[in-house]
Amino acid sequence: MRTRHLLLALTLSLPFSPMASALSEFGIEGMGVVSTRADEIRATLSADGQRIIWASNREGGAGGWDLWQATLQDKRWMEPQPLALNSAADEVDPFLSGDGRWLYFASNRKGGHGGFDLYRAAVAADGSLGQPQNLGPAVNGRQDERSPALADDGRLLFSSNRAGGSGGWDLWRAPAAGDGFAAPSALLGINTDADELDASWLGGGRAVVFARANAAGGAQLWLSQCRQGQWGEATLLGLSFNSADGDTRGAVIDANKPGELVVSGKARSPRAGGMDLYRMRAPLVDGDGSCR
Repeated sequence: MRTRHLLLALTLSLPFSPMASALSEFGIEGMGVVSTRADEIRATLSADGQRIIWASNREGGAGGWDLWQATLQDKRWMEPQPLALNSAADEVDPFLSGDGRWLYFASNRKGGHGGFDLYRAAVAADGSLGQPQNLGPAVNGRQDERSPALADDGRLLFSSNRAGGSGGWDLWRAPAAGDGFAAPSALLGINTDADELDASWLGGGRAVVFARANAAGGAQLWLSQCRQGQWGEATLLGLSFNSADGDTRGAVIDANKPGELVVSGKARSPRAGGMDLYRMRAPLVDGDGSCR
């Protein structure tokens, strides 16, 4: 899959069958506010459940793909606003750290090391954001880095099309080192010659949920669990539209409701537009913590 086509796919699921009961149980996230007629991908929620940040190509941003934020009012998402850190380039793949101190994201703005680089911005007590900080050359290379996610111990998980993987886009991890990260290594046992991307840790790093490109040009969500120091064979998540001819990706744990994921996909109903955000039950994690 070519990088140009992956931008919409990367920057561009749900529940268990039957579809009607699954979608009525979990449903679309923020119809008309978060999920709109535009494309919405990869949402992250604050630990207090009062804020959601996601990427969208809707009008009203700084240009291209931007990060947006909405707040919870009377149990509904309200007042969507683009983040001040957006640039005329693309900002995508947001991830709020578990301690609430940092917002991680990817951007192809000027001044990076390659195409898309990983950045973070400090989150103040009032929710305002500091200036974006590039994660530096230990993580960012001359190619593209996307989809940052942190485990409880600070391990960084991301996707990249750099050399040294299994081909195309692969998943990489970088251990925490001081206030930053050490050199990354590829996730052996998960990466294949297909494109693996847009991953998140589950169970404190004992499992990984990720998207793998399919023959139709989209992606499907898969789960791999750690056992005895190795990542096990990935299994396809049994979601109602996680199909071989669809596009499902961007699974991130709700920090306020760790038993649930927010994912990006295209359901038949309910549907707001292109890629929408949906909520689903997190899969059972029974792996161990030996994959460091």
